[in-house]
Amino acid sequence: MNADALQDVTPVEGQRRVQAGALLIDVREPNEFAEVHAQGAQLLPLSEFEARFQELPKDRPLVMICRSGARSARAGQYLLEHGYTDVVNLEGGTLAWKEAGLPTEEGEGH
Repeated sequence: MNADALQDVTPVEGQRRVQAGALLIDVREPNEFAEVHAQGAQLLPLSEFEARFQELPKDRPLVMICRSGARSARAGQYLLEHGYTDVVNLEGGTLAWKEAGLPTEEGEGH
């Protein structure tokens, strides 16, 4: 079974999806997350991803985010290959989210 290719969305579209109920999953490491992250993002570091990805619900849309979009694209594709269907990657990552003027938070977050 071939997984679909992961779709990229703009920061504004990513935020719209989160406001509509999607989960925003940040796959950077904890120190990066603490510096700055998109408001509402939940941390699931790429270094722990394969061991913990099943914590993510399959019945909710997921928006994957990292610093620039590369790590989150790998994580999102991994989810598609493991039975998740409603997954997109935030193009440009946290840098683009911040540049678009969308709300960010600092510290440990959730």
